[in-house]
Parts: sequence; C-alpha cells; structure tokens
Amino acid sequence: MLYNKKMETMPQPDIEQLQIERLQSTLNRVYRNVAFYKHIFDEKKIDIEKLKSKQDLAGLPFTTREDLNNCYPYDMFAVPLRDIVRIHSTSGTTGKPVVVGYTKNDLRHWTECTARLLASAGITDHDVVQIAFHYDLFTGGFGFHQGAELIGASVIPASTSTLEKQILIMKDFKSTALVCTPSFAFHIAGMLEETNTHPENLFLKVGIFGAEPWSELMRDRIEKGLHVDSIDTYGLTEIIGPGVAGECEYHTGLHINEDHFIVEVVDTSTLEPVPTGNEGELVFTTITKEGFPLIRYRTGDIARIISTEPCECGRTFVRISRIIGRTDDMIFFEGVKILPAQIEEMLLDIKGIAPHFRIVIDREQEKDTIEIQVEISKTLSAIDELKYLESLRNSIAEKLEKKLGIQVKVSLAEPGSIRKEGKGKVRLVEDRRSVR
Repeated sequence: MLYNKKMETMPQPDIEQLQIERLQSTLNRVYRNVAFYKHIFDEKKIDIEKLKSKQDLAGLPFTTREDLNNCYPYDMFAVPLRDIVRIHSTSGTTGKPVVVGYTKNDLRHWTECTARLLASAGITDHDVVQIAFHYDLFTGGFGFHQGAELIGASVIPASTSTLEKQILIMKDFKSTALVCTPSFAFHIAGMLEETNTHPENLFLKVGIFGAEPWSELMRDRIEKGLHVDSIDTYGLTEIIGPGVAGECEYHTGLHINEDHFIVEVVDTSTLEPVPTGNEGELVFTTITKEGFPLIRYRTGDIARIISTEPCECGRTFVRISRIIGRTDDMIFFEGVKILPAQIEEMLLDIKGIAPHFRIVIDREQEKDTIEIQVEISKTLSAIDELKYLESLRNSIAEKLEKKLGIQVKVSLAEPGSIRKEGKGKVRLVEDRRSVR
C-alpha cells in the first residue's frame, strides 16, 4: 500500500531534481548556521553554489561520528534551541551519545516517513500495532508510534514489558502487528514454543523489525515461529530514526525515502563511491531536516544499492540491500575478513543455543586470539551435564573453524548474559588488544 502516491511513485529524474533543490537549500543553511560546516567548507575551499548534481556530492567532505562527538551536545544544531521541540540521542555505547534535535517540521516529516514504512508493510487504520521498542531517548519507539497513529492504527506502547507480558498483550489485545528488534521477535517465538502457545491462537499478521542486522535464516525462523510476514526497516538516530528505508511486500530491497535523504555507497577502504550493486559503507545526506541536518554522514553500516529501477509495488525510490554488518564490527584476523552475520547464520542451525554471541579479540604471548562467547538457551541451562556442554562447545568450535577457516576458542555463557531479551544493543566485537 502506498501512503503518499505522488512522492513514492515520482519518476527518478524528477526525484533527482527535487533532491538537488533541497540539497542546495540545506547546504546554504548549514553553512550559515553550523560552525562545523562553515569551517570545513571554508578549509576545503568548497563552493556550494557549484553543486548541480548528486555526483557533485563526492567533492564534499564526510561527516563522521567523531565529528558529532566533538560537537556534543548542541553544536551541530542548525536552529536555536527554542525552535527544537524534541530531543533524542544515541545510546552512547561507543563514546559520547549523539544528541539530535527536531523542529516541528522535522517531526512532521519523520512521522510521514514512518507512516510510509508501515503502510508498505500493509498497516491500515484497522490494525492494532504492538510496539516493543524502548520509549526513551532511543528513537525506535516514538518513531513508529507517531507513524502508526498518523495512519489511524491502534497503538500499544508495550515497550519494555517482559516476554510473558508481551505475549499476554498479543493474545488479549488482539495485536495484528509487532514492531521490535528481530532478536526480540526471535525470543518471543521461542517463548511461544516453550509455553506450548500456538501462534495461530494469536492475531499477528506482520512483524516490522529494525535496529540491528539480521540474516535471511533469522527471518525464516521468525516467520515460522510467529506465523507472520516479516518486514525489514532501516534508520538511525543521527539521520532521523526509523523511517529512512523499509521493505515492501515484495521483499526486493529497502526503499529509501529519497525525497528526504540522499544515499551513497562508498568503498570501506578508499571511501570512493562504488558502482551500483557493489557492497560498501552507507553514506547519507539529509535534505529536509531543519534541526540537525547532516552532510555525507558515514553510517558505518555495510550494504549495497540493489536497484534504481521501479519496484513491482510501484515505488520508484532507490532500493538498498539489507544491512549485512558494520565497519566497526568487521574483523580482519590472520588475513580472513569476518562479519558477525556469518557467525549468526551458522549458530542459528545449532540446537541448544540462543543464538546470541560476542566476539572477543585479544593478544596472548604476542599472538592474536579470537574467542566467540555464545549464549546457551534457557532449556539447556537446566541440563547439568558437563560432558554434554563440553561436547556442544567442541561442536560449535569445529563448525566455526570450518566455516571461517581459522582456529577459534568457544565459551558458553548463561542465558541473557550477552543480550538482555533481545532489546538492548550489544557490542558484537570487543577488541582488547588496544588495552594491552
């Protein structure tokens, strides 16, 4: 379903023209009002009036997470604080949190962007939408909440309720859509199985997931466990929150809301733009944000542009692949490139584990080591057989070594010790070598 047919089906030449007009306006605004951009544009001798196409973006400097940290809390705002009506921030797990401000117009645009994603997932004013994201400084809960209300759906802010309470709400309140992280949905499916609650006794028809990368195998397990169609979405607080991109019912990539964002994909090593279809780091430029506009922001997320052609659903926006990992989670170990998604896909096939994990890189006696800490399932934790657990650990290590081509150490962790019920963010990679 299309929420805004005029914009979502606009021919690509018209989209590009609109993007350039909005980009020029944004560049002038940040140059006038954000000291960081004025300084860097002057330093690089950037003449913003010469930008006439999206290809000219490559001549502009990047904005990085470090830049945002250095401008903490309000130095990246492009309007006075009195014009900011909402403030959110990132979790701050990798340094200072990034503080993001929204004007009234920003909230209006954000609300429509999430409404579009929900509509593309089939949400209408007849649905009951259960949102199991945190309602705090994190943007997930509020972003989807306001979009669902704009559509006219009934919204249940289930937020941090326990697994048991989430399932009770689904049954009693007749939720038709679940919005959360894929890992939390995986936990809910596991709880249904443990309590012998058949998903057909629920009213769920669709799951709308985001905030973390997940594999096709994880999608398959969730859909079978909850009996839902699953929709992948993409967004990040620095850009706007949820609403940047999302799948439609055809699952042929995530449609970027191109009337609000310009996407680039750059090589993770050279930072040069890559051809359509090649993997690289996503870079976004916001072109309608007033409070916290960003120019060529390096997201750290790895994906590719799938197609610039119209989708079967009628949308003409550029589509990106699902996120396969992050640049800061990419590991080069003994000449081998490892992404956590590779490990997750293998762990999903092993019974008795969650599958939540952490990768720990260390150095012992001048030699780098890699350890994979894996959560066991709640049912397995009741088994008090050291021989069985040791056999499981050895089996996991053997399969990982075969898949990755390197020797790894595997340790088993208690349920919930790595990822608390799938809701919170966890650092998948911990590199201890820098503190040695």
